[in-house]
Amino acid sequence: MEQRSQWGTRAGFILAAVGSAVGLGNIWRFPYVAYENGGGAFFIPYLFALLTAGIPILILEFTMGHKYRGSAPLSFFRLGGKKAEWLGWWAIFVSFVISTYYAVIIAWAMKYTIYSFDQAWGDDTAGFLFGTVLELGDVPGQAGGLVAGVAIPLLLVWAITLGILFAGVKKGIELANKIFIPTLVVIFLIVVIRAVTLDGALLGLDAFFKPNFEQLSNPKVWVAAYGHIFFSLSIAFAIMITYSSYLPKKSDITNNAFITGFANSAFELLAGIGVFSALGFMAASQGVAVSDVASAGVGLAFVVFPQIISEFPGMNGLFGVLFFLSLTLAGLTSLISICETYVAGFSEKFGITRNKAVAFGVGLAAVISFLFATNGGLYFLDVADYFINQFGIAAIGLIEVVAIAWFFKKLPELQDHANAVSDIRLGAWWQICLKFITPLVLGYMMFGLLKLNLLKQHTKNGEVIGNYEGYSDIFILNFGWMVAAGVIILGFIFTAMKWNKNTDVDAYQHADGE
Repeated sequence: MEQRSQWGTRAGFILAAVGSAVGLGNIWRFPYVAYENGGGAFFIPYLFALLTAGIPILILEFTMGHKYRGSAPLSFFRLGGKKAEWLGWWAIFVSFVISTYYAVIIAWAMKYTIYSFDQAWGDDTAGFLFGTVLELGDVPGQAGGLVAGVAIPLLLVWAITLGILFAGVKKGIELANKIFIPTLVVIFLIVVIRAVTLDGALLGLDAFFKPNFEQLSNPKVWVAAYGHIFFSLSIAFAIMITYSSYLPKKSDITNNAFITGFANSAFELLAGIGVFSALGFMAASQGVAVSDVASAGVGLAFVVFPQIISEFPGMNGLFGVLFFLSLTLAGLTSLISICETYVAGFSEKFGITRNKAVAFGVGLAAVISFLFATNGGLYFLDVADYFINQFGIAAIGLIEVVAIAWFFKKLPELQDHANAVSDIRLGAWWQICLKFITPLVLGYMMFGLLKLNLLKQHTKNGEVIGNYEGYSDIFILNFGWMVAAGVIILGFIFTAMKWNKNTDVDAYQHADGE
């Protein structure tokens, strides 16, 4: 059997793991979630969720990859046979779908890096994004034509990603993260330092950090904390299982998990400081409250921040370039890790070379991604992102911990493996978190999400709009529910296929060389 790839250094693995977690969403999602759920008080449930769900699941997935020495499908197969393998494929196809539209957002960030030099977006930043850049159509569900201004940078995104993945684990992924992550941190530190020196920055920081302890009695705040931790650490994407399968035999699993979890949280806190300092400046300059300028999602990055950049008292172009360049770097590190999951899975399942797996898997994702570069691309992206995240990642995480803890009863075995190589030994807390706390919280989340979407209880500006964002039933069915269900169906189809004879599915105990 071919010698399995390994990271060159422990730092290389940690940087790659942190890089997969520190994505585009960390820069704009965490600040808004914290602000909406108690401000400074939100850090209490956030830290609790990190210690009782985020890091325990990171340890679980690091241990699985390290012990079973395979991609997510192969690791699950070695854990519990065909009954478990489909979970790995489900996670891989969720990652595949995410990679198809995630690349498009990176392409936007690339364009805005260039636009920042002369603030090409003008005064109407919303009109510029939806009209000039995206050429957005009026009817959700209709693709329309290809938007060349998005398609061209999208080609560049895939060219960079393919080049890094073709280079392999050590010379490609590890080297890229050693360059991208330190660069990202330095650039974003410059952005934050500039933001906190703006007039009105303290107004924004007060809104971000001011604690509303009354919110701690609201169950939705705690669910929001768990939900955010779950999505921000790239768990249940198959990423951490895949990356940890490249670790050498004597790698400290629990220490690596704590470093990854806290490093990701530190970056999110840094993002919150930078984002709300800038929002405070904007609110002060317009004479309005911070709540009037704070928004969530891509609107914050591509509508609100261009407005802020235009109003800067000086060095507008430099700040804009650094901000959008940081988005681009954060996006690329995450996209590379997402793609690596199905590259490893396809290679092991079908016994093909890594380069063939890259060419087929990533090439197919690249072709599909151009759907999101059409006139109707934003609508498709919005629905796919919502349903694949809510009914893909969260559901996988719930079933994963329940299956491993209760059905296969593998927690004691995995705990022994982690303790054998780690300085921080796992005790009863780890099993309690995975057996009880995480399943209860994720189960509550899934029940609420199903109720919200099946009963069409979405609201907007205080009004009931039915389906998510008020989209039509047929659009939600075809591109929401069908995508969420399709990745599960594909998971079962690939599980039914036989493993290539060159993949020794029972060889993991002999494959973890120094």
